Amino acid sequence: MKWIEAKVIFEADNNQLAEELISDIFYDFRLQGVVIEEPDLEPAEGWGEDALERPVHYSVAGYLPDNEFKAERLKRLEQELITLKEKMNLSSYQVSYCTIDEEDWAHSWKDYFWPEKISQRCVVKPTWRDYKQSPNEIVIEIDPGMAFGTGTHPTTSLCINMIETCLKPGDSFLDIGTGSGILMAAAIKLGANYALGIDNDEVAVEIAQKNMILNGIPPNQFRVIKGDLAGGVEKRFDLVVANILADIVISLLDQVAGVLSENGWLICSGIVDNQKDSVIEKMTKTGFNVIDVRSKDSWVSISAKINQQVA
Repeated sequence: MKWIEAKVIFEADNNQLAEELISDIFYDFRLQGVVIEEPDLEPAEGWGEDALERPVHYSVAGYLPDNEFKAERLKRLEQELITLKEKMNLSSYQVSYCTIDEEDWAHSWKDYFWPEKISQRCVVKPTWRDYKQSPNEIVIEIDPGMAFGTGTHPTTSLCINMIETCLKPGDSFLDIGTGSGILMAAAIKLGANYALGIDNDEVAVEIAQKNMILNGIPPNQFRVIKGDLAGGVEKRFDLVVANILADIVISLLDQVAGVLSENGWLICSGIVDNQKDSVIEKMTKTGFNVIDVRSKDSWVSISAKINQQVA
């Protein structure tokens, strides 16, 4: 099977924000193995002896199957990118395509991922990299495959930092839009007794299950299922995390109280800074009290509790 690489090379007033928004378009269109290149990004000291040379331009690349649906998908993708170009006022913008073999696609993007310490305690390590663990560090092994969630995205880092703050030993954990399962693995290693992950993508469900096993998490401590938001969840959880897009978070807020335990925490992320107020407004309307708001690289995470539980 062959794959098409779609690559956007760009320059903008805020390159990091443009990079994240282009990446989100790629993820929305289910382009796989999304790779980001930043000219000023390099591995931390001691981690990158065989790292690739620093790229010349900012770019985002993703892959889609070379099949009968490609023309329509690429057309819709370009329409979304044009809309974003106008909103972001990109000073330079170019889309290119090339066809590659499955074997080349499956491995080439791995060159871009390195271990990264993303919180006070947690290090995310791709399975194909070596890392010398320090005392008191928690290492999360991740092979993201086709799913989103290598730990390099700011929202993942924000979520794990908030999980460290909110999670108590023995808590139950629900991850809505689990992707690669990285937040589930982090929660268990930080002391959660049980984790349930939900994703509407069968590939993500499969990869999240494999990543939990890679991290040595016993099968009786987790489950990953295919589903839509919190629909079908019958039990309540002490900590619920939704690292998804802002408009989906807003929809989720209408039902998420029904899956929160008494005095339970809700963490929401995947929110661009200029969408923060809309999410907080909906949280207030649906009975939540915002406890903490954190930001990184124009992305925001919010933790909250039901108002009646915060007395």
